[in-house]
Amino acid sequence: MPDTTTRTTLRLGVAGPVGTGKSSIIALICREMAAELQLGVITNDIYTDEDARFLRSAGVLDPERIRAVETGACPHTAIRDDVTANLLAVEDLEADFAPLDVVLVESGGDNLTATFSPALVDAQLFVLDVAGGGDVARKGGPGIGRADLLVINKTDLGPYVGVDVPQMVADGQAARDGRPVIGLSRTDRASIDQLTGWVRATLQSFRSGGHVAVDPGPMAPHFHAEANLWHAHDEAQPHS
Repeated sequence: MPDTTTRTTLRLGVAGPVGTGKSSIIALICREMAAELQLGVITNDIYTDEDARFLRSAGVLDPERIRAVETGACPHTAIRDDVTANLLAVEDLEADFAPLDVVLVESGGDNLTATFSPALVDAQLFVLDVAGGGDVARKGGPGIGRADLLVINKTDLGPYVGVDVPQMVADGQAARDGRPVIGLSRTDRASIDQLTGWVRATLQSFRSGGHVAVDPGPMAPHFHAEANLWHAHDEAQPHS
């Protein structure tokens, strides 16, 4: 678990499949909250700093507050199996810009099994989008079921991709046993306010000692095309 006894910076992980809008959500949080909170961002890509460059070009933060980790392996390796590179990047960012309120750590795009180790982040949100299909929330997995927050993104696209957005949100709620779900669109002010309100409440709970980092659970069995192999992946069977 992260040592929270001597720091006030909330480390917030953002995970989810490729293309669900993780970088856009981080940009939205920064744009909405940079005036009230001191923020920093760590991005993860396998071989590039593409997400970091996107966020810097968006002008949402001082570019020096946005740093990239190139994992060189499966994206979840650096957020769950061996978090050293990310942890060092977070600690360096916190030292350079202290005091920070929130550091957002973006996972590289992965599948429904990707979750952060609680040794890296204090809380995590998992992102789906309606363009990925209305049935995705029903498929479950540790991120959908047990992340601190599930965000169903791009709800404004529902009519264009044939997805019943209220049903998808309801499916997400059913999978989460009362844990929060937000249907988000950057064109919907109420949903943006829900997201920023959740960040504020989580930060307050973290600082008051009321928030405990929870591990969403081990990786579910999943497929690696390059190995043509299914395997059960958890802490006992890390990727190299």
